[in-house]
Amino acid sequence: MKTYIGIDLGGTNIVCGVVEENYNIVGSASVKTNLPRPAEAIMDDMVKAAELAAENAGIKLSDAEWVGVGSPGTINSDTGIVEYSNNIQFYDVHMRDYLKARLGRDIYLDNDANAAAYGEVLAGGAKGAKNAVVITLGTGLGSGIIVEGKMVRGANFGGGEFGHTVIVYGGRECTCGRKGCLEAYASATGLINITKETMKQNHSSLMWALCEGDLNNASGRTAFSAAKEGDAAGQKVVDEYLGYLACGISNAVNIFQPEVVCIGGGISNEGENLLAPLRELAAGEDYTKNSEKRTKLVRATLGGNAGIIGAAFLGNL
Repeated sequence: MKTYIGIDLGGTNIVCGVVEENYNIVGSASVKTNLPRPAEAIMDDMVKAAELAAENAGIKLSDAEWVGVGSPGTINSDTGIVEYSNNIQFYDVHMRDYLKARLGRDIYLDNDANAAAYGEVLAGGAKGAKNAVVITLGTGLGSGIIVEGKMVRGANFGGGEFGHTVIVYGGRECTCGRKGCLEAYASATGLINITKETMKQNHSSLMWALCEGDLNNASGRTAFSAAKEGDAAGQKVVDEYLGYLACGISNAVNIFQPEVVCIGGGISNEGENLLAPLRELAAGEDYTKNSEKRTKLVRATLGGNAGIIGAAFLGNL
């Protein structure tokens, strides 16, 4: 059976897996990214992670068909260069050449959100879809967009950044420098900010007890947990958050009309408490709501393995 190696380069950990052709991870390894560090030091640890994963899978590196990497930032998939990544401070890093020389295998690179999206299309919540939008609700709002089986990368490999489309003109400032981005409202960070603002205005809210009286303890779970207990302020936060996220999802549907919109990240752990109202809100904004074919809104199923599996099969794109 053929095996492939996938590396998911994150700001906290470098996670690597050996993946069989049926998408099962048969060996894995993780090392700390330890930022900030020079690019070569980080890539040396990527090599270390790949060697450990191969050892844990009981194979040699030479047994793997190739190595795929999902990295934060703007990744030139043609040249194998990480042109820019603000999260890990990479500038014009020739990752493909460096890793190929060290690992002795062909190297394929893409943005980490793209790799995760590809993983969900191959083996997760969007399995089998030719047209899919995969959104990850984390510290930021990552997205990967697949149209007719092809990854949307754009002419400069910076395409598919759906989190940086504006839903509130002149709104909250985003880390990208724009104002009113979807990411500023619908990421976990956006949810936490809305939660804190609402707590300040509602000192009797159950959210304070859930945070042990400390505003800094607010998390992406706080408002949802309070709302489940009937807390009005918590429900207000949830409703506001769902409205922003549904707006972004509706935009994605109206632009791409995908078969599936797949939601991942920590907030997706709310399951149907998140998805059911989102479906209802987004359905009313769908331009093709009278069509027999409607976009399905589902939860991502691969969790942290999505990036590994997607990266491992980048050579097929």
